[in-house]
Amino acid sequence: MAFHTLGCKVNQSDTAGLAGAFLAAGYQIVPFDQPADVYVVNTCTVTNTGAKKSRQTLRQAVERARQAGRDGVVAAVGCYAQVAPEQVAAIPGVDVVVGTRERHRLVELVERALRDRALPAGKPLVAVAPHPPEEAFEAPAVAPWHGRARATLKIQEGCQQHCTYCQVPLARGPERSLPPERVQEAVRDLWDRGYREIVLVGIHLGAYGRDLGGDLDLAGLLAQLAAMDGPGRFRLGSVEPHDVTAALVDVLADNPGRICPHVHLPLQSGDDEILRRMARRYRTADYARRVDALRRKLPDVAISTDLIVGFPGESEERFRQSLRFVEEMEFSRIHAFPYSPRSGTAAARFPQQVPSAEKHRRLKEVEALAHSAAESYARRFLGRELEVLLETAGPAPDPPVFRGTSAHYLTVDVALPPQSPVAFEGLAQPGTLARALAEAIQGRDTEGWPLLRAKWAGASRN
Repeated sequence: MAFHTLGCKVNQSDTAGLAGAFLAAGYQIVPFDQPADVYVVNTCTVTNTGAKKSRQTLRQAVERARQAGRDGVVAAVGCYAQVAPEQVAAIPGVDVVVGTRERHRLVELVERALRDRALPAGKPLVAVAPHPPEEAFEAPAVAPWHGRARATLKIQEGCQQHCTYCQVPLARGPERSLPPERVQEAVRDLWDRGYREIVLVGIHLGAYGRDLGGDLDLAGLLAQLAAMDGPGRFRLGSVEPHDVTAALVDVLADNPGRICPHVHLPLQSGDDEILRRMARRYRTADYARRVDALRRKLPDVAISTDLIVGFPGESEERFRQSLRFVEEMEFSRIHAFPYSPRSGTAAARFPQQVPSAEKHRRLKEVEALAHSAAESYARRFLGRELEVLLETAGPAPDPPVFRGTSAHYLTVDVALPPQSPVAFEGLAQPGTLARALAEAIQGRDTEGWPLLRAKWAGASRN
């Protein structure tokens, strides 16, 4: 069987859990572009683009499932399947539609579809149910991340913020947390499997612990994890600006070798009126204070962000104000998206909708700023020693090169000394934490971010 994941890191973690369930049931997992008996697409609905890509990928899966005389099963799971099951079920050739609440039934439904290939045309098996106000955390089994050197671990699910542009509360349900003892159990499991970076993710990660009935919050959990006896490092996923507390900043600053100095802090707009229309729980002055608090204790901290352009009511003047604020923040990475109306959200009914052509013009301007900001941030590290998680081996030039990610979330090509590769067997391989001296920026990686060239300076802790 094969998986394809669209959208966020939480979706990636969900896919790993689903893969674990299928492995336990005796399935073998192959790449998505290979022949398979089952294709599972973990869908996304955060933007119109995410929904469109979900439909396109499902159609590709149907085509592959029918190739070479195979009669494979195609299953859609995840956020788009949850909020628009009728649209997904209407795609010809989709056999199973499972929402976010019924993920635990996916193996059962796929096997039912495999047994009964005489399903009526256009009548897939559908398991979609609304999330109740009180819901337990559904913790998927920790599964091997094939071909990966770092793992993503979901510790929080759901969101109750109800930003005016967002369907996620509909797709993911109420806020709920994985109890700390189960988080630690999953971390030990991943360490035992050889992973040396664990990315902690959630839909509203900063809400961790609020439903558990105690005093433990995200900062307290991070302190517990940093104190565990084991190898490797942790990285935080996306954290809402108002959840960056003094305690969280202190935990990051007190554990520089254990917790990566990188915080993804979604801004969405740099204009206060647009933030108000979005129902975001901060204004630009609040955001700037959080950034300042981080940089006072972690001067080189990587702060990446998300930005929506063309939100209803965003005039050219408000867009310019947003750009000025973004420039002032000196982000390490900026992920920009054109606003897209989502069914069932308040903003879809707002007046002053921005024309599509104007949204895309603004997007190009933000993308140019994003590339400039990312390169400026990367240049700070030239001539400095970095800790790099080696992730993929290059095509065996002389000297051999490994591509990896630094603690500050920079993409780095690490060149080994021109010696026999045998000397580095077991030392330099995917999953190794290495020390490397950054020498130059040599273009961009596959996602368009600056690519650093560095030379091997020795193995780090592993």
